[in-house]
Amino acid sequence: MKDEASLDLTILMPCLNEAETIEACVTKGLGSLEKLGLTGEVVVADNGSTDGSQQMAESLGARVVPVSAKGYGNALRGGIESARGRWVIMADADDSYDFSNIAPFVEKLKEGHDLVMGCRMPYGGGTIMPGAMPWKHRWIGNPALSFIGRLFFHCPITDFHCGLRGFTKQAYERLRLQTTGMEFASEMVIKATLYNLTMTEVPITLYKDGRSRPPHLRSWRDGWRHLRFMLLYSPRWLFLYPGLFLILLGAVTMAWLLPAPRAVGGVVFDVHTLLYAAMTILVGTQMLVFAAFSTVFAMGAGLVPEDAKLNRWFRFIGLETGVVLGLLLILVGLGTSLYSVGVWGDAAFGPLDPHETLRAVIPAVMTLVLGCQVVLASFFLSVLGLRHKGSALT
Repeated sequence: MKDEASLDLTILMPCLNEAETIEACVTKGLGSLEKLGLTGEVVVADNGSTDGSQQMAESLGARVVPVSAKGYGNALRGGIESARGRWVIMADADDSYDFSNIAPFVEKLKEGHDLVMGCRMPYGGGTIMPGAMPWKHRWIGNPALSFIGRLFFHCPITDFHCGLRGFTKQAYERLRLQTTGMEFASEMVIKATLYNLTMTEVPITLYKDGRSRPPHLRSWRDGWRHLRFMLLYSPRWLFLYPGLFLILLGAVTMAWLLPAPRAVGGVVFDVHTLLYAAMTILVGTQMLVFAAFSTVFAMGAGLVPEDAKLNRWFRFIGLETGVVLGLLLILVGLGTSLYSVGVWGDAAFGPLDPHETLRAVIPAVMTLVLGCQVVLASFFLSVLGLRHKGSALT
């Protein structure tokens, strides 16, 4: 037998009070190792079971790894970090995934793939047995979150949140996963995509779990956690694209209203709408700034890999460029403000028609604020860039 440090495969099961199903899962896992002729182990990452799951697993030949920190992600991270196999295949210990049918995962890992995902969804070749998946997961949650994952990250995976997956220990260590809860499943796929790991999918069958108690999964809470994580890992979709849309909307509206009031049917749009258009541009600009902040921070903290295109942009648009642009905007705002003061002086500093003067005052104030935003944002990006090796932000 090979040394434990060079085992072929670790079959990993996170566990929290799974006494009803742990025996079947461990038995199937050990049977697969024997059938496939692999040196390996079955590891149960126990997250504080009180129903004797640990003793049952050990008696069957599994290695139990206690994980005190609560959470699905914590249990898996603890189990993976203690795994002795060069490959890891993980799935829940509720008997909803068939550990006796992991040969397709092993074959794909042998071919050199870093991550092999199962696909439960019929449109991806998988099968969902009656009662195995609630309708809101099958028709709403999983399709929606998987679509968002593919849209945001160009991920090739059909079933983004399938719990049965295999990967190399080396690839896992490269990803440096950090989440502690159910969003661990999303983090693994997202980071594997960002780091350009080789991924593939194999169709599987999802069975009704063998538990008599409700599942640990909470549909809306955990669904929101997955969505929130995807948004936080995609500054483009959270900040950049909405910000560009708001700037375009505000700029078009301002250009339309600056010359004169506009009537659409019986509705007249005037300086009040112009003020909201200016606000829209300011909010959109702030969102662009946040996109830059979050991206530079994420790269500097090692949360996402280096982006060569972005680094080139930052080398072109550095601190000095941002400060010069901001000062130019401030000068434009000051010039427009002085023009407005001149108009006020022509009226002997008396009352003015707000519908006319605000057409100059609103753009003036907006440009002043934009200039200040750009200058301050440029300095703050430089502060973030102090930790970001390879960028020219400092």
